[in-house]
Amino acid sequence: MSSTIELSAEPRSDVGKGASRRLRRQSGRVPGIIYGGKRDAQPITLAENELVKAMQIEAFYSQILDVQIEGGSQQAVVRDIQRHPATERVLHIDFLRVAADRAIQVSVPLHFLNEESCVGVKMGGGSISRSMTEVEINCLPKDLPEFIEIDLVDADVGSVIHLSDLNFPEGVTSVALALGESHDSPVASVLAPRGGGAAADADADSSGDEEASDAEADSSED
Repeated sequence: MSSTIELSAEPRSDVGKGASRRLRRQSGRVPGIIYGGKRDAQPITLAENELVKAMQIEAFYSQILDVQIEGGSQQAVVRDIQRHPATERVLHIDFLRVAADRAIQVSVPLHFLNEESCVGVKMGGGSISRSMTEVEINCLPKDLPEFIEIDLVDADVGSVIHLSDLNFPEGVTSVALALGESHDSPVASVLAPRGGGAAADADADSSGDEEASDAEADSSED
C-alpha cells in the first residue's frame, strides 16, 4: 500500500449553491462533504491548491485518505467529484468514511506489465487493446490494494484477458464477478496486425509451399 495521503479540511456552515460559488471565487477553497459510518454528514471546505496537488497522486482516487478536521482524523475514500464541464476545475467533492471492520467497494487502477515484450506484440506484430483502466473491488480497508497488476508477457495474438484471469490479492474480490459468470468482462486483448502482418506472411508462405508441393506431385503423376 502507498503512504497515507493527508488532507486538511475545515467545517462549513454556509451551504447552498450560492455559498459554494462565493467560497470558490473569494477564498480559493473547494466545498465538500464527508459522510457515512456512525456519524452525521459534515459539510467541509478544502484549500483548492492543496486538493489539486493531492489529486495528482494516482492513489488519491482509490486509497484511504486521512482527512484532518479540527484536530481530529477521519479515514475516508473519495466517493464523488463534481467538475466544471469546460475547465475541469473541482466544484465539489464527496468523501465516504470507512470503518476497519466494514468492507468497502472501491475502483482501483489496473497496471499493465510487459506490454512491449508481450509475445503477441514482439513476435506477432499485434497491438494491445485495453477495455478497462480500473476495476471495482470489494474488501476490508486493511486489504485495499493500491492497484491490480496484469502481466501481458505471455499473451499471444488473439488472446483476451478477462476479469477472472486477474490475480486479486487475498481478501479482495471483484464486484462484477460476484454477480455471476455473465459479468466476466474482457479487460484487455492482443489484436492481430492490420493486413495480417507476420502471421499473414507466414500463412502465405505456407500456402505457397503447399501449392508448390501439389504442383510437383501432379508433375510426377504425369
